[in-house]
Amino acid sequence: MPETRSWQVKVGGWGRSAARAVAGAGKGAAEFVADEWFFACQRWRKMPRERKRTWQLAAGSAVSGLAVAAGAIAVSGPWDAGQRTAERTLAAAADGSNGGHHDAAGRAVPHAPAVLAALGGPVSGRGAAPLPTAAGLADALAPLLKAPELGPLRSASVLDVATGREVFGVKQGTPATPASTVKLATAVAALSLLGPDHRIDTTVVADGAKRIVLVGGGDPTLTARPPRTGTGDRPAGLRTLADDTARALKRRKTTTITLGYDTSAYTGPALHPIGRNENLAPVTALMADEARLDRSDHGPAPRAGDPAAAAARTFARLLHQRGITVSGAPKSARAPRKAVRIARAHSLPLGALVERMLTNSDNDIAEALARQTALAAGRPASFTGGGDAVRAALAARHLPLAGATFKDGSGLNRDDKVSAGLLSRLLLDASSPAHPTLRPVVTGLPVAAFTGTLSGRYAHTAGAGAVRAKTGTLTGVNTLAGTVVDADGRLLVFAFMTSGTTDPAGAQRALDSLATSVANCGCR
Repeated sequence: MPETRSWQVKVGGWGRSAARAVAGAGKGAAEFVADEWFFACQRWRKMPRERKRTWQLAAGSAVSGLAVAAGAIAVSGPWDAGQRTAERTLAAAADGSNGGHHDAAGRAVPHAPAVLAALGGPVSGRGAAPLPTAAGLADALAPLLKAPELGPLRSASVLDVATGREVFGVKQGTPATPASTVKLATAVAALSLLGPDHRIDTTVVADGAKRIVLVGGGDPTLTARPPRTGTGDRPAGLRTLADDTARALKRRKTTTITLGYDTSAYTGPALHPIGRNENLAPVTALMADEARLDRSDHGPAPRAGDPAAAAARTFARLLHQRGITVSGAPKSARAPRKAVRIARAHSLPLGALVERMLTNSDNDIAEALARQTALAAGRPASFTGGGDAVRAALAARHLPLAGATFKDGSGLNRDDKVSAGLLSRLLLDASSPAHPTLRPVVTGLPVAAFTGTLSGRYAHTAGAGAVRAKTGTLTGVNTLAGTVVDADGRLLVFAFMTSGTTDPAGAQRALDSLATSVANCGCR
């Protein structure tokens, strides 16, 4: 009957709209569902008896849609005011670029609805979707790996999250230059040793009656800019630290001081082996706004040659604005071991730093997290110490490290080497409910066609919204590693790597085609 079909369409529509609202509204979802249910009940009560049975059958799809969306909410947090905090505050200003090469012009990115599928659910849930077969995936992926745009080294690894089984692999154990996908290793190592709630402190200590020292702890997101409006956690502010310092000094009846700054938390050379580069400031334990000399907050930018001195000069100016006179120029100093702390600023939680690093491919955060991992492991906080600490942390997780080399935390060093098998295993661990401390690795991955370094890719493809992946690009190197939900609803993790490419845009499209093919197939 046409009228019966009309009711089926209407009820199905309620279910789909409710599911979309639940998936995109976060904390507001409960109110929406309650309203939808109330109006549905009113319709039911007024409905003729012969139409109620049809309505019941159609309503099943609505209820199941709500259940699926609610499951997505449960794992895709943290949520704040109806939107995933990380995607709102960290990914909204993404640059749409890729790996070590970034778009010089910053572009505002519209907020995206939640598109993260429920991860690592029980076998009775998402794991109940059919498992793709090795033969089926090979039929879909092997021809794409032969694309002429890819370089002579082509490796791939696809794992099923529910079982941990590898369902496709080509040279998956061969080490290759990972470019920015090495940030996955940096993130897993840092979270393993420090946990997602760890914070990095920037402190001010008294060194005698008339001298204070600004002590850097290694927070690259410390900012001297006015705080942004809106809800959610904010980065540590140099202005707030100046407020607290000025109050403490005035309580001591001190309004004239000298200022030192301490960067001793880090050792070794501050300059990356690639030399001066707009993708990375000199790596020091004290910097403000990643030592950027413009108003950008992501992507390439001119950087201060001495980030610590620049931050100290800014701090002196902020103190002056608050009634504290700083005599002379700030000087490099070493804070006394038993100095009295008079002010402190906490960084964002480590989990939020990981998300921002991965979404925007932030090299400064990556190098800072490698050094924080070294400090946690009792190693020198240097490029070498950070690389050694990352490797040791991954070894403790029994990950496949044959041939792996970590020369930095960001992937800008071409001497970094990892395998596709290692990248996929990192993502498998992060996707598992057994390892909740690693969840920021997954929630920080850019969403295809929506956020971060994938915001300008996958438009009008099956991969849009279904693929979440970390990109990696250096000259002649293209990599892609992330998660994907296939056409049957099965959650998989993947890593695709190629070296020796001569057509960067073509290689990027070829890798995107591989991930899209997984999203578009049941592959049985």
